[in-house]
Amino acid sequence: MVENFCNSTFWNSSFLERPEADLPLCFEQTVLVWIPLGFLWLLAPWQLLHVYKSRTKRSPITKFYLAKQVLVGFLLILAAIELALVLTEDSGEATIPPVRYTNPILYLCTWLLVLLIQDSRQWCIQKNSWFLSLFWILSILCGTFQFQTLIRALLQDSNSNLAYSCLFFISYGFQILILILYTFSEKSDSSNNPSSTASFLSSITFSWYDSIVLKGYKQPLTLEDVWDIDEGLKVKTVESRFEIFMAKELQKARRAFQKRQQKKSQRNSGATLHDLNKNQSQSQDVLVLEETKKKKNKSGPTEDFPKSWLIKTLFKTFWIMLLKSFFLKLVHDIFIFLNPQLLKLLISFVSDHNMYAWTGYVYAILLFAVTLIQSLCLQSYFQLCFIMGMSVRTTVIASVYKKALTLSNLARKKYPIGETVNLMSVDAQKLMDVFNYLHLLWSTVLQIVLSIFFLWSELGPSVLAGVGVMVLLIPLNGFLATKNRSIQFQNMKNKDRRLKIMNEILSGIKILKYFAWEPSFKDQVHNLRKKELKNLLFFGQLQSLMILILQVTPVLATVSVRRLEKYLGGDDLDTSAIRHVRNFDKAVQFSEASFTWDPDTETTIQDVNLDIMEGQLVAVVGTVGSGKSSLMSAMLGEMENVHGHITIKGTTAYVPQQSWIQNGTIKDNILFGSEFNEKRYKQVLEACALLPDLEILPGGDLAEIGEKGINLSGGQKQRVSLARATYQNTDIYILDDPLSAVDAHVGKHIFEKVLGPNGLLNGKTRLLVTHSIHFLPQVDQIVVVGNGTILEKGSYSDLLAKKGVFAKNLKTFIKYSGPEGEVTVNEESEEENDDGGLIAGVEELPEEAASLTMKRENSLRRTLSRSSRSSGRNQKTLKNSLKTRNGSALKGKEGVVQGQKLIKKEFMETGKVKFSIYLKYLQAVGWCSIFCIIFAFILNSTAFIGSNLWLSSWTGDSQAFNGTNYPTSQRDMRIGVYAALGIAQGISVFIGTFLSVYGCNHASKILHEQLLNNILRAPMSFFDTTPTGRIVNRFTGDISTVDDTLPQSLRSWIVCFLSIISIIVMICMATPIFVVIVIPLGIIYVSIQVFYVATSRQLRRLDSVTRSPIYSHFSETVLGLPVIRAFEHQKRFKKQNEAGIDTNQKCVFSWIISNRWLAIRLELTGNLIIFFSALLLVIYKDTLNGDTVGLVLSNALNITQTLNWLVRMTSETETNIVAVERINEYINVENEAPWVTDKRPPADWPNKGEIRFSNYQVRYRPELNLVLKGITCDIKSTEKVGVVGRTGAGKSSLTNCLFRILESAGGQITIDGIDIASIGLHDLRGKLTIIPQDPILFSGSLRMNLDPFNKYSDEEIWKALELAHLKPFVVGLPLGLSHEVTEAGDNLSVGQRQLVCLGRALLQKSKILILDEATAAVDLETDQLIQTTIRNEFSQCTVITIAHRLHTIMDSDKIMVLDDGKIVEYGSPEELLENYGPFYSMAKEAGIENVNSTEF
Repeated sequence: MVENFCNSTFWNSSFLERPEADLPLCFEQTVLVWIPLGFLWLLAPWQLLHVYKSRTKRSPITKFYLAKQVLVGFLLILAAIELALVLTEDSGEATIPPVRYTNPILYLCTWLLVLLIQDSRQWCIQKNSWFLSLFWILSILCGTFQFQTLIRALLQDSNSNLAYSCLFFISYGFQILILILYTFSEKSDSSNNPSSTASFLSSITFSWYDSIVLKGYKQPLTLEDVWDIDEGLKVKTVESRFEIFMAKELQKARRAFQKRQQKKSQRNSGATLHDLNKNQSQSQDVLVLEETKKKKNKSGPTEDFPKSWLIKTLFKTFWIMLLKSFFLKLVHDIFIFLNPQLLKLLISFVSDHNMYAWTGYVYAILLFAVTLIQSLCLQSYFQLCFIMGMSVRTTVIASVYKKALTLSNLARKKYPIGETVNLMSVDAQKLMDVFNYLHLLWSTVLQIVLSIFFLWSELGPSVLAGVGVMVLLIPLNGFLATKNRSIQFQNMKNKDRRLKIMNEILSGIKILKYFAWEPSFKDQVHNLRKKELKNLLFFGQLQSLMILILQVTPVLATVSVRRLEKYLGGDDLDTSAIRHVRNFDKAVQFSEASFTWDPDTETTIQDVNLDIMEGQLVAVVGTVGSGKSSLMSAMLGEMENVHGHITIKGTTAYVPQQSWIQNGTIKDNILFGSEFNEKRYKQVLEACALLPDLEILPGGDLAEIGEKGINLSGGQKQRVSLARATYQNTDIYILDDPLSAVDAHVGKHIFEKVLGPNGLLNGKTRLLVTHSIHFLPQVDQIVVVGNGTILEKGSYSDLLAKKGVFAKNLKTFIKYSGPEGEVTVNEESEEENDDGGLIAGVEELPEEAASLTMKRENSLRRTLSRSSRSSGRNQKTLKNSLKTRNGSALKGKEGVVQGQKLIKKEFMETGKVKFSIYLKYLQAVGWCSIFCIIFAFILNSTAFIGSNLWLSSWTGDSQAFNGTNYPTSQRDMRIGVYAALGIAQGISVFIGTFLSVYGCNHASKILHEQLLNNILRAPMSFFDTTPTGRIVNRFTGDISTVDDTLPQSLRSWIVCFLSIISIIVMICMATPIFVVIVIPLGIIYVSIQVFYVATSRQLRRLDSVTRSPIYSHFSETVLGLPVIRAFEHQKRFKKQNEAGIDTNQKCVFSWIISNRWLAIRLELTGNLIIFFSALLLVIYKDTLNGDTVGLVLSNALNITQTLNWLVRMTSETETNIVAVERINEYINVENEAPWVTDKRPPADWPNKGEIRFSNYQVRYRPELNLVLKGITCDIKSTEKVGVVGRTGAGKSSLTNCLFRILESAGGQITIDGIDIASIGLHDLRGKLTIIPQDPILFSGSLRMNLDPFNKYSDEEIWKALELAHLKPFVVGLPLGLSHEVTEAGDNLSVGQRQLVCLGRALLQKSKILILDEATAAVDLETDQLIQTTIRNEFSQCTVITIAHRLHTIMDSDKIMVLDDGKIVEYGSPEELLENYGPFYSMAKEAGIENVNSTEF
């Protein structure tokens, strides 16, 4: 049939059975023409449909497009000419075969179709179609046969069909030209990422990435050099897809979980079931027994939550990628098994001298083609898997962040910041690793099955012995995998605990320095680290035993999946009880509203009914712990609803009690994402009294604020927080005690200008929690809160007339105030305190349960003193200063002022990792260990070479003995030696791995120890200028790399390097000529490597640097959640997070591509090694025998994989050693002075407590101005000195100098005659006592918080508690001194925390005591008790009080007045009041006219 079609032979095998083999022309003109055309016509409709669906705007016509269309046009013309020739030849006599007509017609139609497809691609971003590229490749390959047949025919007979042959040659040439055009990529306007516009050939060889590698080789890459990722990979796209599936799957999982709960409750119907989401109680009288019970329950395995939905969701989200990668892996795996078959054919070719030479060449070319396809499939598969892994990590990080924005407070209590950051870093990374190698689960099984199948066909039943051993090892592996999983689980817990402590240390670092407590906390971290490393060591030892090591990865991930499912499945904030309406006659209405912080405890807000009309100013007053802040939090939807609801009309703004300030400029903090309106902005700055501060701050409103507002004082933070709310134009303002941390005159200014009847917010609804009683006559309504209910409400005059609770309390206040009976706001000057923002951890929620809310709630502590009417002079100066500075503070801020930038840009090494870093790591491993490890692996390699050569000579036996009479003794000898070599290999690998696990574990321990020791010894300025996220990143990401990844890549590197040496040795022993090929290929390998490593290393660094901001931003968000939610800015913060992740993603994506770029080039080089080896074997066929060929080729096939792996491991090791480099950077951070020096003070020093300042000067950072400008004064033994001064006068700097938190810039301080700069810091700090402004506690027992070194007996501690008026409270706790304090002391009220700090001081009881606003958060009665305790207990001590309220220091022996870093007055209160100087005017302003007017 086909023969009639061509008029010649279609197929005859005799064509192949000769040295000059060829295919029949008919076969070439039919089958080989139809294959590419069939491929094109089958796929064209699908391709055109795809273009139609995904079209964008049409691109303009380019030269590329024209060139392609013109060349295809020529092909069309050639086909038409050929058809015309055939028609003219057809005179009816000579029979022209039909194929001569059909082929030109087919080609005419095909070229028209190609023109259409090429035109349609102009609508796409990617102009070059992958399937057209494949069509051209197929067409050229199939045409090759006809090409050589026609040439041969012309050589034999020059006239045979000359015209037809010429047309074919020209069209063949055009096709090659078109294919060359198809290798180039066309740029697109709509995409700036070359990966999306790369041609098919450029994509599969990753050539589009050349320019970055070249750039990275010439100079270190920066973020700007790295291309953005495609829209399809950006967080927004991936996450929105994930969310759709997550909603469905989580719902199913929750239903299943409820069913489980029901079954359980039926089973234990007697026992009550605790709710899943319980946590530490939030109330002050926390039931600790309940808590310990819960903790026991928690640690047990019974904890339940919605499970097994995460993996399903991820599968559904990424199924297309999974499917593509599955297909590529399948093709690769099948092709792997074609190699041995071709090898078998090559061996038989060499052994059989009668076979034609061309057969050998065909086998060699086939071997090259198979390995080439294998390489291309493998690299594309890896690219897909790694990008999928990256997307999974991105999805997890984005989901954890999004969840954090909506997580209920109750669920949030379970997750300290450290643990949540761990979910984002470690767990997300583990999931990423699993998705990278997910397909190995089925691929290994497939490979084993195929291996057994092929081995069976070769060896028959003998295979079963090997299979038997494998089956026996399965249960052992299973057992080891389970064991590994439990170790991992334990380790993640240890990691979380270590991170939690690290977070607390970094947040409370100043307190640790004040009390010289660093060693105690260092030991805590070391103990956890010891457990972690012990587990790691055990884990490594088990791994040394595990044979099927790849099966481990999924096991490790199950732990991470569980943790993530638990977090992401947690309860969201339920705000259904808060109803937002548009049309309503009231601004806020509480209807029978009851709210609680924890469903297990009593309700905090009970049955509140309250109406607030629009535009009213409502004051909320009440004693400490009465529930004022909780009432505000309930309005914001931050609490759990018990019953009732709250109706709110309009938008809300919120000023929390503990100011939340973002790391950014002051301007950014105030604008908070809103448009900039200069007029409004200036008004707000003036009204919030911020202009004088902007004068002091370097850079004015563009001065950068550190994390948590670390470089602002308490008062400045509160005013920035108030300015932020005022600037946003909302309907309702919820103000939680915004005046607690400001001076009297500033408080008055703010009330008049912002909050009061004539302030900026006039006409808005304002709810003001306050203790400033003298503002109350000016408010519209007063709400008195007590025990979570409303005791009274009404106007000032109504409540006085009622003579209820409010009137009674007011009488008490008046009784304590002076004769004029007017109450003033506290004049706590908002000092430049650095303690401002150091409260640690996520738990720092400004809207805690009432009992905890008071941070500075009562810093005013109804400080009652007469307000002098005649202090107008000073009031005027404030107003004048505001006016005069108005202009100057906001102008000329374009240039960066010295000191304006606080947070330094993260330092990033560039260029090669220094050799010293490798040495540092190897030194940490230990030289002895390294020698033993390398020796063990060399033994393994020697045994490997031996066994291979032995096997080769064993194969030679078959020819010697001809397979008939093989002597038993010979067989036993062969088997015995082979077995011995095998066992030697196994044992040496085990020993090498075991030793390397031990050595690397030792290195991890040493590096972490050095890092921790140095961070704790870093000066305070380091913590002010380094975001916590950055330091935490060293303790999480980098330490994790040193623990897990680096040891593995180093081990692999050694093994690879040695096996390559052994393979080359073996090949060269068999065919010495091979050396000629090895040398140039070696040079190519090394040069590719050098080229690539520069880029890869820098990308890894960029990845690390872009990861820190994600964690920093996350920590900041969690701390400010109530504010973000109140302003409804969740979307903006989510966007910010997405931008951060995308920046990090582009570095990871680039790194993935750089790996593939390298791998494909190395594999091509490796494939050439195989090809040349095979060619050499074909050429030198006569001098070789089969066993040598087998040895050489099987090793050559191995060498490519191993060489690639070596280069990969070299770059991986260099990339991972970057972690050591980053750790080393912080190990070398400049330290503060030594803790203990050779010169130690006497044991009883200071026994007098005399302090002398001699011309003492100090500055915060080298680039800033002096804050103390030559202080000179003497403080005698047991003198009580009060220090006063306006904001920025340098009061807190004075305490920092005594503790040498700030080192001298000139002059000296002596205590009892010893210069404090001459002794160790711990000798100094241990002998001074401070009660700091911010009462910071750490998680642990109450006893640990009082005495971390266990220096004191229980009796002494109880005595101290009694003196600190805490004994009744602690006695009432079920666990007494062992009561667990939560992170940042959140289960104690701020007042109680302050008393614990007093307890610390009473225990330490040194000769010198410094009080820094020590009684800010306790009520009046307690304040008096504390003052009495201090007077009695510290009567024999020198006491320096930083006064924020003048009445506390009026009984001092001396008063020091500071201004602008200098002492302007120093003397007894009586003297200073008579001087009519600065102190006199401050006293008048506070209403103090003589010393006795403040006596209680």
